[in-house]
Amino acid sequence: MTGKFSYAVSVAALGIALSIGPASAQQKFVTIGTGGVTGVYYAVGGAICRLVNKDRAKHGIRCSVESTGGSAFNVNTIKAGDLDFGMTQSDVQFNAIKGEGQYKDNAYGDLRAVYSVHPEPFTVLSRKEANIAKFEDFKGKRFNVGNPGSGTRASMDQLLAEMGWKMTDFSLASELKADEHGPALCDNKIDGFYYGVGHPSANIQDPTTTCGAKLVSLAGPAIETLLKKYPYYAKATIPGGMYSANPQPTETYGVLATLVTSAKVPEEVVYTIVKATFENFDEFKKLHPAFANLDPAKMVVDGNSAPLHPGAAKYYKERGWLK
Repeated sequence: MTGKFSYAVSVAALGIALSIGPASAQQKFVTIGTGGVTGVYYAVGGAICRLVNKDRAKHGIRCSVESTGGSAFNVNTIKAGDLDFGMTQSDVQFNAIKGEGQYKDNAYGDLRAVYSVHPEPFTVLSRKEANIAKFEDFKGKRFNVGNPGSGTRASMDQLLAEMGWKMTDFSLASELKADEHGPALCDNKIDGFYYGVGHPSANIQDPTTTCGAKLVSLAGPAIETLLKKYPYYAKATIPGGMYSANPQPTETYGVLATLVTSAKVPEEVVYTIVKATFENFDEFKKLHPAFANLDPAKMVVDGNSAPLHPGAAKYYKERGWLK
């Protein structure tokens, strides 16, 4: 369900609730904004909701996932009151709370962190026939820069600015969504794309398997400058052999995926979401390969620039992860 944090009672359920007590009288609906359905954000949202919904008879919260335009879209939609939770890159969270980057002079003071999840290396994939050895080889080529409103696009804009490039340096700068760039690559409509995603990802696996797409490293002076300038970036490596036709490690940089909410979402709701995740943590880690190495003690601190929501902080203090 999309919409503000809401309470729904059906007429039929009301009759039942009156007979069995007040605990069943209200059901709360929460929605998590994610990203494209082949990306890891969608998998994170699905994993969280699966664990929350397991015990909805006890806590009365029903969790649903919505595929969206990604990081900045989710933050903006939470701000508008039309999403309760959302996945966002750690750099977008940083910019939103501090009023920098795409949020210059438009800080979102009510943004609250819940926890961080997996690393998201920026991943460049090229059509094998394009003969791309390094990112600079895309000059004059057809390149997907990401859809407006996504964290990927914000990071792409930042990289191009640091390199001194403009969109016109590509023969085509397409703005396809994440679910569209792989098929476009294999259909020879673009020569490459840039995408922040956790690995392994079906979004990258599909084009490497279908048309032999090649990973391209992101390295050099512009990357080094970005790493020095911005605390939310770090170097990353995509292991060799993770994807078909790509036996060598790929050097790049990236951010962390984070779950955020609004200060206006009730404390008990955020507490329930967090508790469902961490009290079923072994199950959570098995729901996607990108979660395999997650450490709860790091998830409550790393990548979180916004203040922790009080509901999340309450649970972390109970577990001894926060003082």
